[in-house]
Amino acid sequence: MGSATRGALEAGIAALDAQKPTAATGEQLLAAARAIDSSLQLRSLLADPAVSVDDKRAIVSRVFGSLDVAAAEVLVTAAGQRWSTAADLVDGIEELGIRAAVAAAPKSAEVERELFDIQSAVASDAELELALSSKLGEPAAKAGLVSKLLEGKASAAALVIASHLVQSPRGRRVRPTLRRAAEIVASASSRVVATVTAAAPLSAAQQKRLSTALQAQYGTTPQLNVIIDPAVIGGIRVQIADDVIDGSVASRLNDLRIQLAG
Repeated sequence: MGSATRGALEAGIAALDAQKPTAATGEQLLAAARAIDSSLQLRSLLADPAVSVDDKRAIVSRVFGSLDVAAAEVLVTAAGQRWSTAADLVDGIEELGIRAAVAAAPKSAEVERELFDIQSAVASDAELELALSSKLGEPAAKAGLVSKLLEGKASAAALVIASHLVQSPRGRRVRPTLRRAAEIVASASSRVVATVTAAAPLSAAQQKRLSTALQAQYGTTPQLNVIIDPAVIGGIRVQIADDVIDGSVASRLNDLRIQLAG
């Protein structure tokens, strides 16, 4: 993330915090992100630093006239910032939409866990992952599939977020987008999420040792989300945001193969 984008996102988050977002605010911001992504002209206008904030406010009002006050203010604030790229503007509005959706949720920790569970379900079903990731699939059909799968099993916030992500992949794979969304939800609640990949389930003692070690490194107790993947063979792989600690046997074997090949 470039420095300009980082500053723009911080301004957007501050604007969101100053509002009282509802579930509708989050849903509207995510819908706006999809609309802006689908229109090169709209995306270019809102990301252009040469276009005044007043003009951008007029554009937002004209194109997104049905937004609630909170969503409109956050969108205008985001558009008024300088982003490293136009694509970063869309990414930023998406993050603000996710934060707004979870801000109105009763228990954000449950939303984060639900997003992780959805990610795990997709990982365990190749046909489902293909259906949600295929470029040939209609966005509305993908959203309908997610709604059918999660009906009665996930919160409204998790459903809104997951439905948005499958409708707006923007060249991204569905599992990483779900993981990133879970990290955003955790960040909004000042929590840290560690995605742990292991060949077999970790015992309670192993999880406690890992949690203690990560707490010493990051200064807070992380939420451990464990993924079972026999391909790692042994050891574990830990990812916290962009930080990756890879102690898996598979990684060591790959390093050895590279050394031998060299």
